[in-house]
Amino acid sequence: MERNLKNVLVISFGFLLLFTAYGGLQSLQSSLNSEEGLGVASLSVLYAALILSSMFLPPILIKKLGCKWTIAISMCCYIAFSLGNFYASWYTLIPTSVILGLGGAPLWSAKCTYLTIAGTSYAEKAGKNAKDIINQYFGVFFLVFQSSGIWGNLISSLILSQSSTKVEISEEDLECCGAYNCLTDTTNSTESAKPSNSLIYTLLGVYTASGVLAVLLVIIFLDQIKSDQAETEKEKLEAPSFWSTFLATFRHLKDKRQCLLIPLTMYSGFEQGFLSGDYTKVYVTCALGIQYVGYVMICFAAVNSLCSLLFGKISQFTGRKLLFALATVTNTACIIALLLWKPHPKQLAVFFVFPALWGLADAVWQTQTNGLYGILFEKHKEAAFANYRLWESLGFVIAFGYSTKLQAYIKLYILLSVLVLSMVTYGAVEYLEAKSSPGTPTATKKENGRPCSQETPM
Repeated sequence: MERNLKNVLVISFGFLLLFTAYGGLQSLQSSLNSEEGLGVASLSVLYAALILSSMFLPPILIKKLGCKWTIAISMCCYIAFSLGNFYASWYTLIPTSVILGLGGAPLWSAKCTYLTIAGTSYAEKAGKNAKDIINQYFGVFFLVFQSSGIWGNLISSLILSQSSTKVEISEEDLECCGAYNCLTDTTNSTESAKPSNSLIYTLLGVYTASGVLAVLLVIIFLDQIKSDQAETEKEKLEAPSFWSTFLATFRHLKDKRQCLLIPLTMYSGFEQGFLSGDYTKVYVTCALGIQYVGYVMICFAAVNSLCSLLFGKISQFTGRKLLFALATVTNTACIIALLLWKPHPKQLAVFFVFPALWGLADAVWQTQTNGLYGILFEKHKEAAFANYRLWESLGFVIAFGYSTKLQAYIKLYILLSVLVLSMVTYGAVEYLEAKSSPGTPTATKKENGRPCSQETPM
């Protein structure tokens, strides 16, 4: 097998193993560690640390350690989070969430750098276009990586469904589920249905082992970048100084279009935060039990992946405006329906309809927003995508931060308000673009840097 392709597969399956564990664990945080809102608080802290990490750590670590060891060490930060869940408390989960957040940005930056160098290297040897090879390598990576959301949640549901004590949720407790949830009673009503410690430890053991396998796979089988390639990459990393890169992120806010895109970018964090932090807890766990969370999130991940692939191909025919309109209508309909719906175990199919529609809308937000950034700020991609990570992560921080303080219906109204504001400001961006360059096509182009801008999955 061609060595560069072998390295691409090693990274791809390493990330698959790592995020099989992290993705499944993230979906369960609001239900598994619901006492005093510990689970969602840890996620809020995690994304806050990720914001700081994105601005400071990646260039430093890649320069000092190289891509291979940056990936391996950053993966260990994810394992620390799994270990922190074995004895979940404010003294274990919060510090390990900070560690994971600090390791997140270097992990993804090193992965992007490695795949880019590998693609360029092979293209030079084979006499092919570097851009085409890099796109192929990222395509292979995301083909393997995107399935992690399915496997991680499948593992959690299969293990947690083995509970010998099946608790019947009473009609009185069901009254506390849904949009008008009882902030204090919901936790109590679901606590009795919480899996035994042995099942939880089994699940955490599987997740930790998956993370350890990911690290071993990278350490043993991933080749270090050759010295001449590494030096070339170091020069690129050294070109902009540390502080100039940091300041460029905020100087980019002088662009009116970037400011107008802040609500849309933050909405991406808000809507993902609501699904994984609130829908899983006050609808699924409350009415069905924690063992169904994984199955519901599998539905979201599967539809999201398929629609991401589909929208990436059809956007050249439909244009991004139509896809943004589709996502807006879909999310609005879901929010209104969630405000009106009283979840009940007899309506099992409905619990899967919402994440499926949410996955369809999220596929638009992810693919088209990233593509929009790539088109609008082609000459300032680094600063633009740094802003993307900053504002999306801030959306996660806020969504998880107020998760335990507000009832679900208030959060749904906030979500709807941010969505409306996002579409108004996005419309202003399209107006400015049409006004400045009337002949510019609106179809979304594929952007080489798009995969590097996402911490997705987080």
